[in-house]
Amino acid sequence: MADHKGVLVCGEAIEGKLAGVTAEMLGGGRKLADKLDEGLSVVLLGSGVKGLAAEAIACGADKVYVVDDPLLKDYQTDAYVMAMVNAVNQVAPRVVLMGQTSMGRDLAPRLAFRLQTALSMDCTELDIDAQSKALIQTRPVYGGNARAVFTTESLPQMATVRAKAMSPLPRDDARKGEVTDITAGIDASKIRAKFVQKVKEEVTGVKLEEAPAVIAGGRGLGGPDGFKQLEGLARLLKGAVGATRPAIDNGWVPTSIQVGLTGKIVAPELYIAIALSGSSQHMAGCSGSKTIVAINKDPEANIFREARFGIVADWKQALPAFTQKVQELLKE
Repeated sequence: MADHKGVLVCGEAIEGKLAGVTAEMLGGGRKLADKLDEGLSVVLLGSGVKGLAAEAIACGADKVYVVDDPLLKDYQTDAYVMAMVNAVNQVAPRVVLMGQTSMGRDLAPRLAFRLQTALSMDCTELDIDAQSKALIQTRPVYGGNARAVFTTESLPQMATVRAKAMSPLPRDDARKGEVTDITAGIDASKIRAKFVQKVKEEVTGVKLEEAPAVIAGGRGLGGPDGFKQLEGLARLLKGAVGATRPAIDNGWVPTSIQVGLTGKIVAPELYIAIALSGSSQHMAGCSGSKTIVAINKDPEANIFREARFGIVADWKQALPAFTQKVQELLKE
C-alpha cells in the first residue's frame, strides 16, 4: 500500500443531506489535516449520493470519493464493510474518522479488524502529536467519570467521534474541491443479510440528539404528569425532553428519550437536570453538554458535582418560577 497521508471522513447522509455529525467531523478533521499539513477527504457511500459532493466540499473537504452502488442504498453491514475496505485501501489515509452513530458503531469495529488496525470509539477530543504525527484520541471511560487518552502505531489510525464533540466550519459554497468516483467492489454473494424494512420513528418537535437544550427529568418527578410539566420549558428553549433510566423502567415516558449509558448520548448547549440524582450511568450520556443546570431538593445529590449552576429546592416550586423567568427574559 502507498504511504498513508491525510484525513478521511466516512460521510453519512440523512434524507438527501449530509448528516450533522459528518459536517462536525469535517470541521474537526480540517484542524487535524492542517496540523498534519495534509489533505482532508470524505467518502460518500450510498445510491445516488454524488449530489452531496458539493455540500461536503463546502463544509471543508478537499476531496470527495463517491462510492455509488444500488447495493448501498440502505445501510447493510456486509456491503458497507466491503465498500469501505476497498475505499480505504485506494485512498490510504493516515486517519479515518467515523461518527459514533448507529452506523458508525456497527461498521467501525468490523472495518478496523479487516484493516488490521486499532480503533478508539466514542471520542470527544482529537489532536495531532506534532513530532510523531500520531492521532491523540480522548474518550470518556468508567461511565464518564474519567477520560482516557490513546495513540496507536498502526495505520490507518481510526476513531469514531461523538455527536456535538466537534464544531462544523462555516459553510463556504465558493470552495473548490476534487470529486472522484470509486467502484464499490462488493461481492453480492458475501452479503449474508437482507434488508427487509425500515420503520421510521415518529418524532414531534426537535430530535433529542439535535436539540440545543435538553430538559431532563428523573425518578423524583414522581410520574408521567411530572414530565408533562417539563414540556413547557422545553418549548420555550426550542429544546427536547429527556429522561433517566428509572423513569423509563417505570413506564412514565418512552424509551426513545432516555439519556445515559444505555440510552442516547447528547451534548446540547444547555442541559437542565430536574429531580435526578446524577448517577454515573446517566452522566455518561450528557457529560458533553456545554452547560449543566441542576434542580434537586437533596443538596448532597451527585448532580451538583457535575453542574455549573444548581438550585437546591423542590422542583414543584422551582420549575414554575424558573419557567416564568425564562418567559420574561425571552420577551425582553
